[in-house]
Amino acid sequence: MSLPSAEHRYELRILEALLFASAEPLGEAELAARLPEGRDISALISELQQAYAGRGVNLVHVAGKWAFRTADDLAFLLRREATEHKKLSRAALETLAIIAYHQPVTRAEIEEVRGVSTSKGTLDVLLEAGWIRMRGRRRTPGRPVTYGTTEAFLDHFGLAEVRDLPGLEELRGAGLLDSAVPIDFMVPAPDDNEDLKDDEDPLETGDMFADLEEDEPVAAGNGPGEDAGDDEGTTER
Repeated sequence: MSLPSAEHRYELRILEALLFASAEPLGEAELAARLPEGRDISALISELQQAYAGRGVNLVHVAGKWAFRTADDLAFLLRREATEHKKLSRAALETLAIIAYHQPVTRAEIEEVRGVSTSKGTLDVLLEAGWIRMRGRRRTPGRPVTYGTTEAFLDHFGLAEVRDLPGLEELRGAGLLDSAVPIDFMVPAPDDNEDLKDDEDPLETGDMFADLEEDEPVAAGNGPGEDAGDDEGTTER
């Protein structure tokens, strides 16, 4: 039996108020907890999303949750008031991209992809920004920490899920890949599933407050170089 129109409008107003007042995106379970049991949350969200489709703010799906965001065509008007400009070094941007596509990944694995050693400060910056997190420890000698991206990463870059990151053809089309890349070059399918992999152990008590994994010894003549200008030549995000 359909809901009376007044009650239906009331429930839409509840969703609207919750999403408007929240500083963070809200999931369907969080929204459902504030409504009478048995309500079709997906249908209510869809209706609210359609109601805001042509307005100055839109209801968007980010990191598997829902939030109001400025309409894309009006974002430039608020950029000065709403956007805080920070700068990331090229090393930090490269490291973030590797973590996003290769997660879970260790510091040594990041260095293998980049071809240069990654400073502790680079990972510190990304951790402080809330874009990456320590997931667990790899079941290999030294038990290095593994890293992955966060919901804040998805939220900042406007991604519903990490699989929305551009693939090989999109990267080529945007000019971000050299046209001369090897024919067998592959862009990994990103996966930010929170479940630990078979080769990962949970973080132990104190891991979150300990220093990032210690520098690993590199064989003379065979190791990567070091980050150059990790604090210089920064790129604005």
